Amino acid sequence: MNEYLKDIITKSDGKTLEFKRDSASPTLLMKTLVAFANTAGGRLIIGVGNDRQMVGLKAPLDEEERLRSLIADSIAPHLFCNIELITVNDTTLLVVEVFVSALRPHWLKTEGHEQGVYVRIGDCNQQADRALIAELGRSAEGISFDEMPMAELSKEDLDLVAVQKFFAGDWRLDEQALVTIKLLTSYQRRLVPTRGAILLFGKERALHFFDAWVQCGRFTGTDKALLFDQRDIHDHLPQAAEGIMQFFRKHARHDAAIPFSILREVVINALMHADYSQRGAPIRIAFFDDRIEIENPGTLLPGMTLESMKQGSSRIRNHVIARVFRELKLTERWGCGVSFIFSEAEALGLPVPQIMEIGIRIRVTIHLAFTTAVFAGEAQENESIQSQAQEKLATKSEAQEQVIGEAQERTELINRREAQDGGLSEKRKQAQVRGDVDMHILAACSVEPLSSAEIAHALGHKQLSGNIRKALPRLRDSGLISYTIPDSHNSRLQKYRLTEEGRALYLTYTSTTDNAKTQSLAQVEVVDEAQDKSNSQAQVEIVFEAQDSFDNLAQVHLLILSTCSTSPLSSAEIANALGHKQLSGNLRKAIPQLRISGLLQYTIPEKPNSRLQRYRLTAKGRALLSAKQLNGN
Repeated sequence: MNEYLKDIITKSDGKTLEFKRDSASPTLLMKTLVAFANTAGGRLIIGVGNDRQMVGLKAPLDEEERLRSLIADSIAPHLFCNIELITVNDTTLLVVEVFVSALRPHWLKTEGHEQGVYVRIGDCNQQADRALIAELGRSAEGISFDEMPMAELSKEDLDLVAVQKFFAGDWRLDEQALVTIKLLTSYQRRLVPTRGAILLFGKERALHFFDAWVQCGRFTGTDKALLFDQRDIHDHLPQAAEGIMQFFRKHARHDAAIPFSILREVVINALMHADYSQRGAPIRIAFFDDRIEIENPGTLLPGMTLESMKQGSSRIRNHVIARVFRELKLTERWGCGVSFIFSEAEALGLPVPQIMEIGIRIRVTIHLAFTTAVFAGEAQENESIQSQAQEKLATKSEAQEQVIGEAQERTELINRREAQDGGLSEKRKQAQVRGDVDMHILAACSVEPLSSAEIAHALGHKQLSGNIRKALPRLRDSGLISYTIPDSHNSRLQKYRLTEEGRALYLTYTSTTDNAKTQSLAQVEVVDEAQDKSNSQAQVEIVFEAQDSFDNLAQVHLLILSTCSTSPLSSAEIANALGHKQLSGNLRKAIPQLRISGLLQYTIPEKPNSRLQRYRLTAKGRALLSAKQLNGN
């Protein structure tokens, strides 16, 4: 058997492949070819049985001629395809290869252009309804549903107050700006809203698109037998994403690691790529004990398959919605969202996500992992990284030794000057500030790659401060952080991730703090290019300073972690649980330190100052607390 057939015969029927024993049922053959042409192309192989045994054709040339005549007489518009006879070991097969057609939709002449259109869903041919037929035609012409004008409406049908609120500070939203982002379009010499505009910001969206909302349900167990809670979200689409994430946070179990970064990507994709021309059901979110299913109306766009999506292939269904989401920075992974979902799941140790076509809907299933396994994995990874760090410390080069020696000399010189001045010099104060910023940045990036704006936000700033602007290049040049897109430094998608050296340094730092209790998390010194003898990382100059109040501060940290271990609490609730009528100075300092260190996290990360804000333990925080309790600390 040649390699061509050897590879294909082992596969099962699917979206782009079907086997037939013979051509005894010509109508079924024509439906398959029509479905291939309308969907993603494919191959029909005749002469192979259900058991994948090659039975061949008795009169191959006659079968080929008959099939060509059937295609010409049965399908409209005329379908062009490749028909080839392949002989292996005296067995001849008929292979028909169909490509995605630019003339779609195709249909069976005997059934008509309204009833005879078929699409390929999985390994089945499914009759297309009127909405799907229209979508096939629009996609062939390069027109998206949400770009089309709504001639009966006007600009007054848009919630312009909401539009201005979402675009605050970024756009001056006059008519020209609304035309630029295609919320308005010209129709018969007047400006009217597009369908995308009404879907995004329409005052009466439900009147025009009554299925354009989100249905969320939390089920007890692993099926839909018991509905515990539900929420219907009718917000403007950009705001709906946050409503869905709040629903996830509300029902997140304390013993399960919820992959919020993955869920947010799937939610944005569902809102952005749903086929809003379909009628019958909204976007559905089903939250079970072991998984979360996110389902939106619409099939894969013509030419797309599940396999090509996993490999990074991407197409946009709704151009207007995608443009607005992009401008609002709701999506940053343009064209690589699906790849991110799979790679992030692998990085978190989660089961592989599932993407399925369920009828004329797409369902993404994200499986959850329980924290016991997550903690074990993190502990093992941290132990491995720390071990590697110790090995690196033991094999320092002579150049590193020289740098450390020079650093120590400069440190001693600064100490002597301080003794003469009778206090902390201004240079040392600046160095200490630099050290705080550097270590806080490493802590913020230890969980996931962050953009410069996200780093500033994590450190409690509304925008980039001068110290952060200086620290990022310094840490990058020192080899502690690196670009996620090294070939395009100024990309809008650029983020910073910890390098192996940076993670080793950060873990060594936190490890030293826990074990020695002589070095404070809040006081880190950086003296020009110097670094302490106890920290032999030559790439960055960090000197830890002892702190007399460490024991008290550590005790406050542990009390806060213990208090939040049962359920998320607000800062006032934390203070009350620890016996204070209001926030004390220690608590005001400790809570941000724990959050920056990755031990606590916001329940509403997008709104740090929300009155509903709570603090919950991260997997790292829960693991640390468990370790302390086991050690009796």
